[in-house]
Amino acid sequence: CQGSALPLSYAPAVIGVSTGRAGVYHPAVIVAIAHRMTVTRRSAPVTLTLVIGSKTWSSWSLRPWIALKQAGIPFKEMRIPLRRPDTPALIAAYSPSGKVPALIDGAETIWDSLAILDYIDRCFPEATMWPDDLAAFGRAKSIAAEMHSGFAAVRRELSMDIGADLPTPDLSDEARGEIARILSIWRDARSRFGGAGPFLFGRFTNADAMYAPVVTRFKTYGVPVDPVCLAYMHAVLALPAMEEWYAAAASEAAGSGEP
Repeated sequence: CQGSALPLSYAPAVIGVSTGRAGVYHPAVIVAIAHRMTVTRRSAPVTLTLVIGSKTWSSWSLRPWIALKQAGIPFKEMRIPLRRPDTPALIAAYSPSGKVPALIDGAETIWDSLAILDYIDRCFPEATMWPDDLAAFGRAKSIAAEMHSGFAAVRRELSMDIGADLPTPDLSDEARGEIARILSIWRDARSRFGGAGPFLFGRFTNADAMYAPVVTRFKTYGVPVDPVCLAYMHAVLALPAMEEWYAAAASEAAGSGEP
């Protein structure tokens, strides 16, 4: 990727891929593409319940939630308010790990965001939630696992706060290095595998679900990013599912959205 780093507010255009090569388009184009790539929800009976935390803060909950939404898989949502005295007890009633998210499928409970993504991929193979191409699949799984197990400084210093507009903090060298690594992951995936759409592997996959919370963190704190990464962030933020998540978080902040 070439070009100087840009703060999120400097976003006159985004990078598109309608011809298989990078091009610059108006932001409205990326919104239209993101909406078109959202799968229509199926009319199958609802058998899944996803237990999540407050949408303002629960980054791990966002991952399987947005993946299910994008795949059009129906599910019931059970939201547990975080940062309250009774939060641990409420979560423990559904999740053996004492953490969210957790997916309930009949008698089975699956916890941990990456485990849930793999489980729903097995349950709904027609949704093709990982890339089909073997090389792309390997890369997607690798970067998803890296996100799952790493980037502790980013999590610590840029905590998720949906809807907030906060100044970029004085980041540690560790956090700056992790941000550089994340942007490198995005640029590489877009360059090698993103020719068919605006997401990391063209169409939306579980890899995008794993990085969706990071997109919100960079937006909240105005982290400077390069044009290719900025275009990718716009694509994620323009998804109807992400807009729905932001709206629910705003309701929480207003005191009307907590269960």
